[in-house]
Amino acid sequence: MTATGAGLPGPQNSLIDVDGIRVGHHTAVGNGYLTGTTVVLAPSAGMVAGVDVRGGGPATHETDLLHPTASVERIHAVVLTGGSAYGLAACTGVMTALADRGTGLPVGPGADEIVPLVPGAALFDLGRGGRFRARPTADFGTLALAAALDPAAAADRSSWGAAQGSVGAGTGAVAGGLKGGLGGASLVLDSGVTVAALAVVNAAGSPFDRRTGELWGARHLHPLDSGTPPGVPGPDALRNLLAATAPRGPGITFGGGDEAAGISHTTLVVVATDAALTKSQCGKLAAVAQNGMARAINPVHTMFDGDMVFGLSTATAGSPDAIGFHAITAAAADVVTRAIVRGLLAVTTTTTPAGRWSSWTDLVG
Repeated sequence: MTATGAGLPGPQNSLIDVDGIRVGHHTAVGNGYLTGTTVVLAPSAGMVAGVDVRGGGPATHETDLLHPTASVERIHAVVLTGGSAYGLAACTGVMTALADRGTGLPVGPGADEIVPLVPGAALFDLGRGGRFRARPTADFGTLALAAALDPAAAADRSSWGAAQGSVGAGTGAVAGGLKGGLGGASLVLDSGVTVAALAVVNAAGSPFDRRTGELWGARHLHPLDSGTPPGVPGPDALRNLLAATAPRGPGITFGGGDEAAGISHTTLVVVATDAALTKSQCGKLAAVAQNGMARAINPVHTMFDGDMVFGLSTATAGSPDAIGFHAITAAAADVVTRAIVRGLLAVTTTTTPAGRWSSWTDLVG
């Protein structure tokens, strides 16, 4: 299979354009909460997966399973969550709920002797809703999985896995002092292969050029991504942006007035395709997709981030040849950049007892 041409966004312009993938969110806002969990659910046959971790402070669950030398070939779900290391409890909720449904790796003769394989990663949003202990639990994973399995929501795909902004794992996200969030994008190549991404933007680096105010990744948007592409802000808007995001380090905005806030970051990405890839190829897919993150955030992969990309294959289409695989990885970087920008454009200014985080759109007006 070869893949050529730029292609067009899929029907939902999101991760669910990859056939068989479902996405569910649980969002918690108020009563001290500003956090959430997102589940990417595999089709019944599972997903081949790889991972590429480049940030200096990752919080992960079962990512070693995705190394090419690990024995398992397919996983059952991926969890992205707030709550830093505490939030990884959401993975347990997803595992338990999948086991109750009979989904998992058989480890014994009994029908219930299974272990669901659920890699996951967490970003740091602790305390942003006002209470440090208001963070994701195992129930968040259970509820997010239930949302992914909801047949009514699945029937209306636009309101299901295509949701963007302050939803799921992106609820408490902050990017370079601005309100961050969750975004998605997809591309259907001329060959028919679909490549799509879901990104949760919670970065130490800035998503915009401090000389002009322009979003770094805006130039990579597809014409069909939005009706009015974001442009270069005027002088007043630029002053608003700079005032709201004064850096406390070389290009890094910690915010909140506390040095401990320097650890409160991490951008999490899932990039997927329906092309049949090996585990090694999924790892390479994730590695090349990191370039999409670097186009949209500066600096990226810092010691204050836990940046990582999961690369997934549902393997429902054919296996690519060398040129086809190259086109898939190049498209992966593109959809990651677009997903990050679309997530930033989808959020609004958020205020809690812990602080106020303005959105780029609100500041630019």
